[in-house]
Amino acid sequence: MTTEDDPFHDCELDPEAILGTHTFEDVLFTDDTETPVNVLTGETPAHSQATVEEAKEFAASIDTGMPQIALPASVESQVETQNKPYTAAAFFHFKATGSLERHRAYHAAHNSDAFAVDFEADYESGDLTITVERADEA
Repeated sequence: MTTEDDPFHDCELDPEAILGTHTFEDVLFTDDTETPVNVLTGETPAHSQATVEEAKEFAASIDTGMPQIALPASVESQVETQNKPYTAAAFFHFKATGSLERHRAYHAAHNSDAFAVDFEADYESGDLTITVERADEA
């Protein structure tokens, strides 16, 4: 296999690092995601009020050809940008998987016919589960 044929040629991790099922806990937007509170009124600003259903619909509406998940936005960014308390990203985004190395490896596997990649986003618990198998074993 030439370097150009190897989907992992520019990844720090090899496929063995992501094969199988991995769960990333408390990484998704949930009803318990932290939101800012106005110190004068004790209320959450309107722009930071959102439901999981809204967040899921928003993530699903992003048409990039790559499945999206809803991740929590930081309180700081909610205050600074006056945006919703969630953002959308590819299901293997480093904010969900914990590292840029894993992000690149999952992306390579997802884009390769040699691997079957599936994920489950549990917005109740906030957990993301990603499963990667070799396509010839799936």
